[in-house]
Amino acid sequence: MTETTAAARTTPWWRGEWASLVAMLLLLTLARTSFANHYQVPSGSMEPNLMPGDRVVVNMMAYGLRVPFTDIELYDRGEPVPGDIVVFKSPEDGTRLIKRVVAIGGQAVALHDGRLWVDGKALFDADATDVEHFGDRAVMLNLAHGGGPDIDGLVIPEGMALVLGDHRGNSQDGRFFGLVPMKSLYARAEAVYYRSGEGFGWTRL
Repeated sequence: MTETTAAARTTPWWRGEWASLVAMLLLLTLARTSFANHYQVPSGSMEPNLMPGDRVVVNMMAYGLRVPFTDIELYDRGEPVPGDIVVFKSPEDGTRLIKRVVAIGGQAVALHDGRLWVDGKALFDADATDVEHFGDRAVMLNLAHGGGPDIDGLVIPEGMALVLGDHRGNSQDGRFFGLVPMKSLYARAEAVYYRSGEGFGWTRL
């Protein structure tokens, strides 16, 4: 067998291997983008429920299936509901953020000293004003730095959402950059799987 013949037979094999490798990497990328991903919390705006450095599993299919890297929706699974912790791009500069949806289209919102009223009803307990209730979900707040800017008489337009940080006095949220289109809320945070000082675990959100 000549050297030329051996090389000719080897080349297609390597091409096949590289093609398989590229296809596998592409599939992994698509799966990560479309189905599940992770997010590292950059700040304390969601304390005490999310701490700086927390690593969070996010469900990319919670609200539907999209073409990767686009807003094109292939399959609708509903919309975020108040209480969901969502991942989205900041309307200001496109930075990826994580905040809590507190109100959606048609709801009237007031916020005083960091505490919410929705449709005229206080979401906090009279004897535990640092706890808010979204249905059967109880959310701890951090009010150590006050409540940040207040909100009065805001009615959320259809198709929009108000997102806030749980650390109300230390959060750059919807009070600063405005309401966020529901279609821009592309993933829901499900659980913290790693926390500095504690290591790996699974804390549902």
